Amino acid sequence: MDVLRERHRTIRSEGADLAVFEYGLDPGPDTPTLVFVHGYPDDHRVFLPVLRELAPTHHLVAFDTRNAGRSHPLDGAGFALAELVDDIFAVLAAATADAAPEPASDTGGSRRVRLVGHDWGSIQGWAAVQDERADGLVADYTSISGPDLRHFSRWLRSRLQDPRRVLQGAGQMLRSSYVGVFQVPVLPELVWKYGMTRRYELTARRNVGSDPIRGLALYRTNMASDAVPPRRRRVTVPVHVIVPLKDPFLSPHLVDGLEDWVEDLTVTTVPGGHWWIAREPRGFAGLLDPVLRTSGA
Repeated sequence: MDVLRERHRTIRSEGADLAVFEYGLDPGPDTPTLVFVHGYPDDHRVFLPVLRELAPTHHLVAFDTRNAGRSHPLDGAGFALAELVDDIFAVLAAATADAAPEPASDTGGSRRVRLVGHDWGSIQGWAAVQDERADGLVADYTSISGPDLRHFSRWLRSRLQDPRRVLQGAGQMLRSSYVGVFQVPVLPELVWKYGMTRRYELTARRNVGSDPIRGLALYRTNMASDAVPPRRRRVTVPVHVIVPLKDPFLSPHLVDGLEDWVEDLTVTTVPGGHWWIAREPRGFAGLLDPVLRTSGA
């Protein structure tokens, strides 16, 4: 049997029709469920290598966010972070709907899932675990290459105001300079259409079509000067931040200060770049499931 057999369905959130893909074991009270949220300019397929590693022992859910793949926003819907978080909770609800509930426990007894986010999916995941709807639903959160937006803003200001750490802040500004370019009308669309899309597809080894252009809305909506991220709340679920040390877009120092508002924090550095998750699926799987790491499977 192909353990990576794909089951596809469409789930409607309040603002989008979301293409959701399930792999591995069927959901059940004794089967761990992991939900994966991809970044830009990817779709759910960026996780296929690690899903293959985890499929024999897990129920796995990945979906195309509303700006990518086979998902689409509904008329009048936008790309604000709060809307994207609503999409996550629509998928989380669907992921647990067919499974028998877990036995009652001191924390409420509803079935819980593990949430994993990369890049923009990680930004969305940070906002999701600070949402009251995550209480009793999200068991833990794994973040790769995507900071909480409020933490990022405060971290950057603190570096630029401290002469001893100003180089860290300046370095991150250089790493993030592409965000400013994405605000320019027309130019980013042309760059993606007439050069960058093909180059990225060759590197990623998958077709991304118009997704890089569609996804510019993420930056133009949420990185604008008047954008307001969802409110910040202390995070009580365990959080594992995986830091690729060769990520060209994010400083490894961005984890500094997370311990002030994340109660149960683990930080792991890995010797890879931004797309380490796809290039080292065995190592990634081992960080998500220690049994794989200790068994060498």
